[in-house]
Amino acid sequence: MYLRRRRKLSSFHWIQMESRYLRKFLGQCLSQALADVVKFQPVDPIEYLAFWLYKYKKNMVAEKMRQMELTQLQGEQELARIEEETSKQLKEEELLFQQQQLELEMQEKERQRLEELEKQKLDMEMQERERLFLEQLEEPESSQVEQSGEEEHVAEIPIEVAGLESDRDGKEQ
Repeated sequence: MYLRRRRKLSSFHWIQMESRYLRKFLGQCLSQALADVVKFQPVDPIEYLAFWLYKYKKNMVAEKMRQMELTQLQGEQELARIEEETSKQLKEEELLFQQQQLELEMQEKERQRLEELEKQKLDMEMQERERLFLEQLEEPESSQVEQSGEEEHVAEIPIEVAGLESDRDGKEQ
């Protein structure tokens, strides 16, 4: 009796395990298939059920493939978005670099222009100094000539005065 009872429990346990397995892997599929068999009442329900299960399996594989492709597509879209952002960032950096280069070139041109203006200013100052120096050199010569002429004239005057004095002396005598 104990053995019989044990077999019953053992077979009950085995049936329970089978039903869990069937519910886990075929529950939804079989319930839908059996519902369709009842709904359409085909002439050969076993063949209908077999084709229905094959079609279900094919649809499930196709759905898995579609999900994998969708996941792959989303990954590729994310990579493309990242690549686009990177490209955009590189273009912005390149534009910024070009602007900096242009600014540096403009600063260099401005510096060169200022140096050229400074050089021209210095040249003009040097020319002005040379002109003033030459004028100063010419002024003393002309003032010396004027002073020399005055000295000669002054020198002549006393000579003439001296001659007049000797004439005066002669006449007075």
